[in-house]
Amino acid sequence: MSVLIIDYGLGNLSSVARSVEKCGAEVMISDNPQALKQVDRAILPGVGAFADGMKNLRERGWEVALKNWAEEKMPLLGICLGMQLLAEIGHEVKKTPGLGLIPGEVTLLDVAPEQRLPHVGWNEVIFQQADPLFANIFTGNDFYFVHSFHFKVTHQEHVLGTTDYGKPFVSVVRRENVFGVQFHPEKSSRPGFQLLKNFLQFAIAKSV
Repeated sequence: MSVLIIDYGLGNLSSVARSVEKCGAEVMISDNPQALKQVDRAILPGVGAFADGMKNLRERGWEVALKNWAEEKMPLLGICLGMQLLAEIGHEVKKTPGLGLIPGEVTLLDVAPEQRLPHVGWNEVIFQQADPLFANIFTGNDFYFVHSFHFKVTHQEHVLGTTDYGKPFVSVVRRENVFGVQFHPEKSSRPGFQLLKNFLQFAIAKSV
């Protein structure tokens, strides 16, 4: 099994790569979209601002490549900022078109005055529907978050999981073979590693 970790200048790529390798996959890190031709699944990590992320994806040729990848029903997992970039529009820094792979927009978390931003630390993910991505993971398991913005998904059918930080927000999304998680599975202990394994197993099942 082969996985591409997409290098577009944002994110801790090495920690994601090590985690995926521990799950049994052959991992490639590349800043060249042509590398998609050599793998059967891809991960879009990221830490930073939506506008910067999309600027880098466009300048480096990833925007078109990832849209084509999704059209071909190839598995893609967005992590943290990578999940947010799947949206149609982001409002961080300035209004910016996203990849548009899952309908919705990215806006600032709406929190109570006593709650801090960014939302940092362990928090529960509550499943909203059954999915192979959650195999051998319990609803209510904790995952590790670091973010100030969230994905307001247009269609409920694309929401797999939610998390509460004063108010509920969407923390796991899926549209066909495109997945996104707001948390960092590579920093989320056993449940995080299990989720990565499930993504790899899903990809194998869909690519035969």
